[in-house]
Amino acid sequence: MSTLLGKSLFEVSGQGPAPNKDFFQFSVTKTEVIWRWWKISLRSDGRNTKPGELRESHNDYLDDSLLQSQVSVVFGPRILQYSQALCQGHYDYLERLPDPLLLHILTHLELEDVARLGHTSHRFRKLCRSEEFWEQAVRGHCGAVSAEVESLALELGWKSVFFTSKLQLQKQISRRRKRSQKLLCTDPERYDVDAMVERSEDPESRAADIEPGSESDPGPEQLCTDMQRCGVIAGQGRGVAQGDWSSDSGSSLK
Repeated sequence: MSTLLGKSLFEVSGQGPAPNKDFFQFSVTKTEVIWRWWKISLRSDGRNTKPGELRESHNDYLDDSLLQSQVSVVFGPRILQYSQALCQGHYDYLERLPDPLLLHILTHLELEDVARLGHTSHRFRKLCRSEEFWEQAVRGHCGAVSAEVESLALELGWKSVFFTSKLQLQKQISRRRKRSQKLLCTDPERYDVDAMVERSEDPESRAADIEPGSESDPGPEQLCTDMQRCGVIAGQGRGVAQGDWSSDSGSSLK
């Protein structure tokens, strides 16, 4: 576990409370505590004041009531308590784990516990709201996820898919399929997926059939737009699975 600890255990910086305009930096390493300050003043006698620095060992910091009071005034009592815990050897290993491992741990928690964990720190808040977490939540609750649902998640987000009932998902997928079919019926040659993929893989035949810059040439940007409008995702093609959800928990994904 000691390998999870970097050289710097904690660092914070900021301006002192009003009317003080001085700037402070406080950091805790494995062996010492560092307190730095910069004097900020509009008066001429304070312009030449050099920055200050104070370094103390963990034990000396725990005995230095004056420095602890300064830390509390500038950064608050919670930062003071956290720094004292670090100097006493109480490390927060969970906060220092890599994101993939934390995401794996989150899969074993109930949603209520995940919501509470998201309020403990900025990192956990970001992690519990990430698309990676909600994607693995959907796959964990539903098992097999069809390509059409994956395409819908790219548009709506995995969290929205998680909290959407299976009936509503089927309706949205059906509407997307009808829009794609309508576009194909309007101009079948232009939105022929197989032809578009084949021509993209054979630039010589495409150049022989279509003159660059002509009206019949949609261009690469228009081609990408057309494929997105048709709901074509890389690796999906025409044979998309039609909702192979394995959850039998009713109308909800959960």
